[in-house]
Amino acid sequence: MTYLIATTLIWAFSFSLIGNYISGAVDNYFAILTRFVLALLVFLPFMKFRGVNIKLAAKIAGIGSLQIGIMYLFYYNSFLYLSVAEVALFTIFTPFYVSLFYDIVAKRFRALYLISVAIGIYGAFVIRYNGIDWDFLTGFLLIQGANIVFALGQSLFKIIAEKDPQATEKKYFGYFYVGGICVSIIAFAILGDSSKLPTTSLQWGILVYLGVIASAVGYFLWNVGAYKVDSGVLAIMNNAVIPAAIVVNIVFWGKGADLERLALGTAIMFAALLVHYRIIKYYTNQKVGLK
Repeated sequence: MTYLIATTLIWAFSFSLIGNYISGAVDNYFAILTRFVLALLVFLPFMKFRGVNIKLAAKIAGIGSLQIGIMYLFYYNSFLYLSVAEVALFTIFTPFYVSLFYDIVAKRFRALYLISVAIGIYGAFVIRYNGIDWDFLTGFLLIQGANIVFALGQSLFKIIAEKDPQATEKKYFGYFYVGGICVSIIAFAILGDSSKLPTTSLQWGILVYLGVIASAVGYFLWNVGAYKVDSGVLAIMNNAVIPAAIVVNIVFWGKGADLERLALGTAIMFAALLVHYRIIKYYTNQKVGLK
């Protein structure tokens, strides 16, 4: 779980950096492509090319095309319609998708997990709620698209890594970004605007942070952490970034938020983890295999 917590702290800054400096100012598809190229460069020295398990490398690349490639197409464009806090908030549905996809692929259904996941979702929802308009609806649907493919990628990676732990090794994980690059190259070629490339050192610096730290370090730690924890904990930890991202937006960018709701929602999400551990204990006592 340490890996997931570390990644949460890293990603907490990503929402504000993208929302305040990149989306709308720099072509989204170029920004996405740059992130993945930089992340791949970080892993390139560790990657294995000779004698590689082709099937495993292809599976990891396929997951990367989903979890970061297609996901970011939805995610970056959502900032055109929603505030940073709203984008963070609307990831509250990711835990549902994580649990759902993981159990579908694993051919099982553990109904009690829905209790702790629902509590976690409710805790995140408490943090902030705004009225509905067309921009709200468009942004909401874009985020749900991002949530679905992100959750599916996590679930598939967890299952593959459980069958073959080599998937979590740095020599194979670089193929994750190869998949993301394949999607982003096509997206930039078709939808990109070459007149909106980065023009300032600040924009380039942010892209370097997003590529090297948030993408390379962040996704490696997240997927390795996802492999190590129970899928229910993984589902709930997807929501931990919400209060963290909102706090960062308040402290560093002075964006307003309801601090009372933030504190209450965070407390509810923490309670969800405690409930979940009780559910794990119940399944263990029932001799139900847990992953």
